[in-house]
This record gives sequence, C-alpha cells and structure tokens, in this order.
Amino acid sequence: MRLMAAKQITAKKKKKRVWELLQRSEDDDITRFARRRTRMYHILQSRRHRPSVWTFNRASEWWGVIVPGFTNTQWLENFRMSEETFIYLCNKLRPAMERRDTNFRVCVPLKKRVAIALWKLATGSEYRSVGHLFGASISTVCRCVQEFCAAAEMLLIPEQIRFPDQERFKEMAAYIENRWGLPQCIGAIDGSHIPIIAPQDYHCDYFNRKGWHSIILQGVVDGKGLFWNVFTGLPGSLHDARVLRLSTLWEVASRGNHIPASTKNIAGVNVGYYILGDSAYPLQNWLLKPFIDTGRLTAEQRFYNMKISRARVVVENAFGRLKRKMALPYEKK
Repeated sequence: MRLMAAKQITAKKKKKRVWELLQRSEDDDITRFARRRTRMYHILQSRRHRPSVWTFNRASEWWGVIVPGFTNTQWLENFRMSEETFIYLCNKLRPAMERRDTNFRVCVPLKKRVAIALWKLATGSEYRSVGHLFGASISTVCRCVQEFCAAAEMLLIPEQIRFPDQERFKEMAAYIENRWGLPQCIGAIDGSHIPIIAPQDYHCDYFNRKGWHSIILQGVVDGKGLFWNVFTGLPGSLHDARVLRLSTLWEVASRGNHIPASTKNIAGVNVGYYILGDSAYPLQNWLLKPFIDTGRLTAEQRFYNMKISRARVVVENAFGRLKRKMALPYEKK
C-alpha cells in the first residue's frame, strides 16, 4: 500500500513539473513575441520621418542643373512662356497639383510636375522622351499632363475666359464699331481641329474631312482677339453648325439668358448684339453670316460680305496665335 501511495505521489509531481515547464515555455514565447513587436515598432517610428525611396533611380540633371540657368529667351524657346509666367502658373495650380511626401515615396515637386506638362504640350514629344528628360516614368509624365489639364480647366478657365456682363458687351460692341464700322457686333466665332490619336472605340467619328482624327475646338473672340467663350471635345467629323447647336453658347444665346437685349436703331431696324460666323453657321438674329456667292450678288451684298470678312479675320488670327504659341502641329482651318 505504501508503495502504491509513493508511486501516485511521484506521478503527480511529474505531471506538475511538466505543466510548469509548458507554462514557462509559453510565457517565454509570448515575451519574445512582445519584444519582437516592440522592436519593429521602434524601427518603424524611426523611419516615419525619413521617406524610403523605392522607385527606379532616374537621372534628372537636365531639370535640376541646366534649366535653372536658362535665360528668359531660353524659357520662351523651350516652354513657350517666361519664367515669371511659369511661376505664376505654379502658384495658381498649387491647390490642385501639389503633392506631399509619404513614408514610401518622395513626391514629384510642383514645379517639376508643371514643367513636365508644359514640355509635353509645347513640343508634342513622346511620353518616354519627356520622362528621360525630366527623370520620370512614363506613367508619371502621363499623370502630370492629365492633372495639369484638369487643374487648368478647373482653376484657370473660369478666371481667364469669362462670359461678359452687360458693361463688357457694351465695350466690345463699341470697339468693333470703331475699328470695322459694324455696330452692335460683339465678336466672331470659328472652329479649329485639334489632332488626336485615333481612339479604339468609334474612331470613324473622329475622322475629319481633312483626312485625320481630331476633336473640334469652337471659340468666340472679341475685337481684340481675346476668347470669351470656348467649347471643345466633340468628334472631328461633325459639321460646324452641329457643333454650335450642341454647345452651351447656342442654349444661352437662343434663350436670351446671357446676351442682353440691348438694341440700336439702324436704318429703321432695331438691331441687338450679334456675333459673326462664316457660311457654315446657321443664320440667327444673334449670328450673322455672309451671303453665299452665287455670282449674282448685288453691290450692297458684296460690300456687306467684305465688311464681314474683314472683321471675322480676328478669330482666325486668334487661333493662329494660339497654335503658334503652343507650337503644336495644328492645321489652320
């Protein structure tokens, strides 16, 4: 009996000893895990304010070393604008284009992002070539161009191209009347084709009558050649009259919401404000066009056409300056 009792006590002691060893082993594992987690936390905290650049290292000496030494003439030749205008653009577009560094990547600086977009728009170079020049990837170049255009549309167009108010309409009409002798005229309208790469879907819709793919830019300028209304994005195969009817100008002008009903008595007729268009546009009470030359025009009609053509050249010159400024291969209409 004593032997049996001794064996039972010994067995209990063994079980207790094994349990204590297991508990100690588990506590050691938990302690090691906690220590490891604490160590990783301190490592990450030490790297929190020290971004780790893991992108491919690209050379950008041209932008970082050569461009800062550009003269004003070189700025105009390369970026189609002065350095002062470039800085002005950067400040205007800062709310939409500026980015911040992260824990994993150093962002592309604002000035470099704007310069990449301007270089692409000014030269028409390939994304790959622009990326090699600025030390950026193809995707970065593409993203900079798209974000620049979106930011310009959101921040610059409302400030630079605004629909005139009543006082401004009066000033524009007076300027054109003094220069070309056309009373109540507030500007001229025309369209221009912007070449694009043929899209994969509905590419035939963008194939224009000149034999290439494009989208149409419709613009209205005042007597000084300043744009006060623009509309773009429609396929190049559309007729100018169709583009006008789909534009916001047609809606506001037809309803009379924005063009004030200010009339002037001319030879017994009350004439309101109007703009000038070529023969492709529909005749409206706010849009005048020349008589179609059938060979039977009267002297008065030929004189009218001459006056219209002389004044309409202002919009053609405006498009010409725009294309020359951007140095893109636009074909003059």
